[in-house]
Amino acid sequence: DKQRLLGVFQTVDDPTGRTGGEIQPIDKKQLKNWFVHPNDCNGATTGELVAFEITSRGRSSIPRANVTERLGNPEDQGLISLIAIETHGIPNHFPEFVLSELSHLPAVTLEKREDLRDTPFITIDPADARDHDDAVWATKDTSPDNEGGYVVIVAIADVSYYVRPGTALDEEAQRRGNSVYFPDRVVPMLPELISNDLCSLREGEERPALAVKLIFDKGGQKQSHEFSRILMKSAAKLSYDQAQAGIEGRPDEKTAPFVEPLLKPLWEAYAVVQKARKNRAPLELDLPERKILMDENGGIKDIITPDRFDAHKLIEEFMIQANVAAAQTLEQKKTPLIYRVHDQPSDEKIQGLKDFLATLDLSFGGS
Repeated sequence: DKQRLLGVFQTVDDPTGRTGGEIQPIDKKQLKNWFVHPNDCNGATTGELVAFEITSRGRSSIPRANVTERLGNPEDQGLISLIAIETHGIPNHFPEFVLSELSHLPAVTLEKREDLRDTPFITIDPADARDHDDAVWATKDTSPDNEGGYVVIVAIADVSYYVRPGTALDEEAQRRGNSVYFPDRVVPMLPELISNDLCSLREGEERPALAVKLIFDKGGQKQSHEFSRILMKSAAKLSYDQAQAGIEGRPDEKTAPFVEPLLKPLWEAYAVVQKARKNRAPLELDLPERKILMDENGGIKDIITPDRFDAHKLIEEFMIQANVAAAQTLEQKKTPLIYRVHDQPSDEKIQGLKDFLATLDLSFGGS
């Protein structure tokens, strides 16, 4: 595949007097400007941001640029993301040999899957979420051995069903490492068919998922967990605001039917799990998030601190519980794992803390 590059176009005359062009690449690692033959300018004018390819005609010809797309004024807010993508070398286009695998993805069947299409999972995400990775469901445990306990199921979109080891999709995802989010676009780790469709737990659509059933006692202690591959169908897509308003007695038309059967059991299960959390007394880092609001021209309209609800904490808590269960299962199977841990503080930070505490007439040990 030819590499798509970005640069700023300048009109110049070639040695024969015809009007051609020159492109200054956005990528500063490219130390040379590229000549554009008059036939390859595609109507570009001085100062425009253009996409171009490097072409070479004939064995002895000098490589030159071919303008493939005129993008407009490089100062426009909508193009700043494109310039950042190019400047940092973020892969922005999937090669054809990767995209060609999308037509051969396996169809979803119930083979080796538990049928949970009748379990009314819900997704709770930000109002502007483009895809829905996880869904939750909870109910009181009816087992006589666990009076006051709850069963919670956390379902995660089963990406591994579609992205198999050794495939071009897998290798391209490893090369990218993560998705990159800009105010006006996303550069995804996986093609949109997978990230926004097949692996988005859309309301009312059947999707493969990896699920963990968590059983908690009345004190919030996890009694057991069990993983399974499932076929599910989300009953509702709610925003954090909708879910919170519903549980506080202010449901809208969409939320009202789900308050009693879905939201109340989730909040009750969360309250039970919170009991154990408080007993553990973990570090609580409830730091305010900043959200940048954009205007229609791509400029910054406002910077706000969104409200943080129990709906956010509920989803976070059940995701953490699912992660802990996954780690325990993998440890039992002696699978090599990578953990992210908080390193010990530097000597400078410890000294800074000691100096600060001294102003409050508090002493602090040396280690």
